[in-house]
Parts: sequence; C-alpha cells; structure tokens
Amino acid sequence: MHQSISIYAHRGLSGRYPENTMDAFQAALEAGAQGIELDVQLSKDGQMVIIHDEKINRTTDGTGYVKDFSYAELRQFDAGSWFNPVFANQYIPTLEEVFKWATKDGNQLIINVELKNDVIRYEGLEEKVLSLLYRYRLQDRVILSSFNPESVKRLRELDANMKIGYLILGIHKNAVKIAENIGANAIHCEEAFALSQYGKEAISAGFPLRIYTVNEASKFKVLFEAGAEVIMTDYPDLPLEK
Repeated sequence: MHQSISIYAHRGLSGRYPENTMDAFQAALEAGAQGIELDVQLSKDGQMVIIHDEKINRTTDGTGYVKDFSYAELRQFDAGSWFNPVFANQYIPTLEEVFKWATKDGNQLIINVELKNDVIRYEGLEEKVLSLLYRYRLQDRVILSSFNPESVKRLRELDANMKIGYLILGIHKNAVKIAENIGANAIHCEEAFALSQYGKEAISAGFPLRIYTVNEASKFKVLFEAGAEVIMTDYPDLPLEK
C-alpha cells in the first residue's frame, strides 16, 4: 500500500471504547493509528467540549442539548455506560484536555477536529478552536473540518495556512467548486464519493480525500487505490490487506 495513506481513529477507537472519550483516544494511540478524529461543540459557558451529537441523550445518562449545560454540569454525566458497563464513569472531555494529552512524549497523532456547527451555529467556535491550538503549538498536527461551508470559510479567513477539510455527505456534485470558493484544501467524504467520477475530479483538482467511516478492512485497499489520503475508521486496529 502507498506509504502516504493514513488511518485515523473515528472518535477514537470507537468500535471498542465509548466514542469521544479519553480512553478511546488513548486506545487509538496504542493501536498504532496515525490520527484521531473528534467533534467539538460549546457548552453553555463557552467551553469547547468533545461530543458528537447536539444532544447528550445517546452517549450519556443525561438528556438535553449540549448548549444548555455548563461544562461543570456536563462533566457529571456518565459517558461510558451506554457503550458497556465496564466503562462506567467515563466523562465528556474538553478540547484542551485532548490537546494537553496530545503534547505528551510519545504522542505524535494528527488530530482532526470537526466543528459541529452545521445544526447549531456556535458563535465564535472557529476563533476559540484556533486560539487553543495556537496556544499548544499544534498547527502542524491539527486538521479542522466542518459540514458548514460558512464555518470553513471563516476558518480560512482567520488562518491562511491551516489544513481545513470540507465535509460532505454522499455524492456531492458541486463539492470541488464549493471547496474552492470557501478555501478548503481537502474534502472529507464517504466511500461513494471517493469512488465516483467526482472523487476522481477532486483529486485531479488537488483536493486530497479523507474518507469516513470505513469499518471493513476489505474496503481499505480499494479506497487506497482510488487515491484516498486518509481513511477514518472505528477500528484502526483492523489488520490491513497488503
């Protein structure tokens, strides 16, 4: 396989650990992943918290919207038992906690931070994320992404050099044109787009493809051969076909 291909752990090693928790991220590091993907939202008091859904219902023992709780309140919810009782008392981490962990010796993971602002528009999220990664000097190890084209555009206005991915669903015929207009320098897509003529056109236009979420090792080789730069998977510990 091409040496430039990277495997990122989607929400950490989320096939075997509760997603977007510190245990899932540490497990991804130990499994040999090249990167992790995670999701960031804002709490009621403006803290950058790591959780995928706009509501806490699915992945904690609480109910309600992330935005309606302070971080101190969010921290009290159990974010592990829903996955398996052995993970009881896992919690929702902050982005700063992840960045601190990422700067420890032996940790060189790339961190793909998805700004979850396509359903709820978190004002100032772009500035907050950039400010924090600058503070931890992680510019070269962080990729930012969003489904919200306005958010991608704002990130590019704030930083001319960051790696920024435009997230799309399905076979998006205008993805390249939009990515060009908003300043993205990669497209984060599903398998269907990567294997379509539009995926080929994106690569030809200079947009690397980072593909989510591929959980069958048998598909990795096909996607590598199609020109994928990154494959995101819940199981980064799957054996890869040569």
